[in-house]
Amino acid sequence: MAATDNKRKRRAGAPQVPGNIVQGLAAATCSLLGTAASMPVAAEEEPQWDFDTALLYYGESDERVQDLSFNVLARRMFPDDKILSLGLGVDSLTGASPSGAIPQNEVQTFTRPSGDEVYPVAPGELPLDDTFLDTRYALTAGWQQPIGRLYTGSAGISFSTEYDYTHAGVNFGISRDFNKRNTTVSLGAAIARDQLDPVGGAPLPLAVMGDLGDLSNRGEDTEEKDVVDLLFGVTQVINERFLVQVNYSLSDSSGYLNDPYKILSVVDPTTGNAIARTPGPGMGPLHEYRFENRPDQRRKHSVFLQGKYFMDGKVLDMSWRYMTDDWGIDSHTLDATFRWPLGERSWLEPHLRLYTQTEADFYRASLPAGELPAYASADYRLAAFDAFTAGIKYGRRTSSDNELAIRLEYYRQDGDIPGDQLFGDHSSDVLYPGLDAIIVNLSYGFDL
Repeated sequence: MAATDNKRKRRAGAPQVPGNIVQGLAAATCSLLGTAASMPVAAEEEPQWDFDTALLYYGESDERVQDLSFNVLARRMFPDDKILSLGLGVDSLTGASPSGAIPQNEVQTFTRPSGDEVYPVAPGELPLDDTFLDTRYALTAGWQQPIGRLYTGSAGISFSTEYDYTHAGVNFGISRDFNKRNTTVSLGAAIARDQLDPVGGAPLPLAVMGDLGDLSNRGEDTEEKDVVDLLFGVTQVINERFLVQVNYSLSDSSGYLNDPYKILSVVDPTTGNAIARTPGPGMGPLHEYRFENRPDQRRKHSVFLQGKYFMDGKVLDMSWRYMTDDWGIDSHTLDATFRWPLGERSWLEPHLRLYTQTEADFYRASLPAGELPAYASADYRLAAFDAFTAGIKYGRRTSSDNELAIRLEYYRQDGDIPGDQLFGDHSSDVLYPGLDAIIVNLSYGFDL
């Protein structure tokens, strides 16, 4: 049971709604930007398949999360600018992830989500659950075609499954060209229903972690959540070298939004020490911990601005995204790549991404004994933190006109714990569980 006891989840963003790339600028830059696959196909061309494949490794330091994934996107190009897209993804995750509990100067013990095992954490160490093991399979399908002379419509479906999580979704989009096809307005929508089957059942909100074999703190075996995403976008050709895009998106999630495996330490508000408890005969936690509870609805608003500038074979691509939600999180993302040709067939592409966010209103590093708010989570992803990604990509077009590329990046994440959430002697010991990670991506694109 330990090998599949605790599953950490990564939730992908809303499905992207395909949009037109204006033909005037595309002729000069799309082959360099890697968007040639979304370009209209000349009516006189024979149908063909276009494949993009990628193998990615993501590895965090200190033997934390490791991810190996393979993805393939196949597109069938038909006459009259019709495109069929089929995607397959496989992710294999292993390692350890912070549980939400804080370090203590004595041994801590925790009951695994299954209730079948108790595991220890040494004094001073960040509590990690090392049974992070899962495999995810994802399938997507989409269809895009012109509707009349100036409109393009699209529709798609998505499905993914893993040990304790199933996703099913649909998406739709429509775009219209204006101003001699120099302006494109896009509308899109995506609807998803996700089903969660947590190991041992979904914990009751802020329930106390029980002893070995005690699942009385669990509720339903299966929980669900619904996600609705809406997008409005405008793409504008400024001149033959410069293109800009502005998007607004609204995302509404409702249902079970907790992470069923995250917990909080209950501490003495004066000393900062974890509250001791006496385990039952079957053993269990030596201290008191509670499972998290988040609101059952979340609404996010995002604004995205992107510009692409072509200059004598070089392409500068910069974007900024602002997100705010009713959980109290505000975030900014700056992203930039610069494509630099090396001869006729090769290129280098440096990449820099900066990210910052504020903490959720209900984020708590720990819970003072005697206090029980309606919502609380110690998930470090809901804390205030800064992150950056820096790397470089090398690409080459082969003699058979296929595209091969390798990308190497470094990721760093650091955060802060608010001073009013640090108690007693542990005020200098409770640190944000920052991380370092390496990302390696190998991609190959070809036609059939």
